[in-house]
Amino acid sequence: MKPDEKKLRGNMIETCLKMNAHGINQGTSGNLSVRYGDGFLITPSSTPYDQISPEDIVQMDWDGTYLGPRPSSEWRFHRDILKTRVDVDVVLHCHSTFATAVACHHRDIPAFHYIVGLMGGNTLRCAPYATFGTQELSNAAIDALDGRMACLLAQHGQISLGKNVDGALAMAIEVESLAKIYINACAFGEPPVLSDNEMDRVLEQMKRMSYGRGPEADDALDIAKPRLA
Repeated sequence: MKPDEKKLRGNMIETCLKMNAHGINQGTSGNLSVRYGDGFLITPSSTPYDQISPEDIVQMDWDGTYLGPRPSSEWRFHRDILKTRVDVDVVLHCHSTFATAVACHHRDIPAFHYIVGLMGGNTLRCAPYATFGTQELSNAAIDALDGRMACLLAQHGQISLGKNVDGALAMAIEVESLAKIYINACAFGEPPVLSDNEMDRVLEQMKRMSYGRGPEADDALDIAKPRLA
């Protein structure tokens, strides 16, 4: 095993342990995959994260063949997402409590809060229900993730994407936090939704911030500027 691959496998295990520490995953549920070489690495099936060693991480090819223990039962949607979404390198799936609660109602989360924009649009979509581990579930997830960095899976959980494991984990935590706020907001009735025009502004601001820039417009009078020494 090459040093960079061993380090990546170790980072995957650390990320899975962080999922449990953040309370977005329980027991042996959830799974994680990372693009690597001519295929991808994925967590094994039915193994507690605190018992996984780097050697237990499964190496898979795009045709579904693998080396190592049996891969996660959800390997299909990991493979298909990584093949379809060349803009991301990590797929994280978990059964976080609040996101799953919303998904049990087959509900999209609308733009009731601007942070919905972090997921890439004006909704956090919920994919239709399909049996776990099936191609039907994979197809539904691909559709729900079109133009998005996360989605819910009806009566199942959530999927979050990233360029690296830290980014995918951060997205999953944001999804869970958003779902918690949405459930609490709905206690007063369905909350108002931001307009498409406003969400376009939000998405543009977020795009600019991702390049290390503040949310202010370039021509704003009060734009933040670094102080010269």
